Amino acid sequence: MNKIQYAVAATTLVMASIPGFACAQDTWPSKAITYVVPFPAGSNTDVLGRIIADELGKRLKVPVVIENRPGATGMIGSTYVARVKADGYTIMGGSIASHAINAGLFPNMQYDPAGDFKPITIIGFNANTLVVSNTSQFTDLKTIIAAARDKPDTITYASSGIGTTQHLSGVLFGQQANVKVVHVPYGGKAALPDVMGGQVSMMFEGPTVIPHVQQKTVRALAVTSTTRLAGLPDVPTMKELGLPDYEMRSWQAIFAPKGTPDPIVEKLYSHIKAILDTPQISKKLATMGVEPSGMPPTEFADFQKQEIEKWRAVIKRANIKIQ
Repeated sequence: MNKIQYAVAATTLVMASIPGFACAQDTWPSKAITYVVPFPAGSNTDVLGRIIADELGKRLKVPVVIENRPGATGMIGSTYVARVKADGYTIMGGSIASHAINAGLFPNMQYDPAGDFKPITIIGFNANTLVVSNTSQFTDLKTIIAAARDKPDTITYASSGIGTTQHLSGVLFGQQANVKVVHVPYGGKAALPDVMGGQVSMMFEGPTVIPHVQQKTVRALAVTSTTRLAGLPDVPTMKELGLPDYEMRSWQAIFAPKGTPDPIVEKLYSHIKAILDTPQISKKLATMGVEPSGMPPTEFADFQKQEIEKWRAVIKRANIKIQ
């Protein structure tokens, strides 16, 4: 071997030892990929994960297998993924709960929602809708605010539990409208029937309430996004109704463990973005009340940090504690 051949061989050996270089040679993936869902089967994170995993497997030509690791508001599965080998063969579905809100609720988490992961992309967003009973005295947001100011702590709102987007939608409303409203957490029990029956004043509910609004079994007063929803074009936003800084949008996303080589992250992103851009998938997500995103990794990383700080401040100001 002459000097030139030796130099080339040595350079190749050094470059191959650099994380990500071998991946760039398109050797990944060569086996099945595990897609961890830190929430139960049937949850939004799970359903969206299965849609993406099926299409991603077809594109990468390897199985993408869903593995549910639920518990502790997404923290069990997230902690697991934060500790696995960062070789591109484990990714996860995360949400505004597991990768933003939890940071403000739990001071002793076993993972860093931003620092222990590499953001790949946001699958999509969905907003909540403020609804009241059809027989409610409240016909618009102004009447609710007026009643809450006239008689503090008499207006109640239901949610599925403390720290949920339903709960924090109400907290944010109270803070920005400068009123006191009483949170009624329902845990595993369905809250909407009590709202429909007038036992609770109102509720901020996700896309599942849209059919009820369309069928006129409840009255919608506002949506929590900054633009109107396609399924409820006649329902104004909170911003339109006088709360200019109000926004609550849930999001579902995909992450890889910290240290996953950039070429793998970029390859995953390009395929997932292409999946989200297909009319078939876009339409399927729309039927679920999800607005497809496909936000690039660097933009997503900045957005996630903003979300963590936003909800940490809201939670701190409201002094929310998880028992």
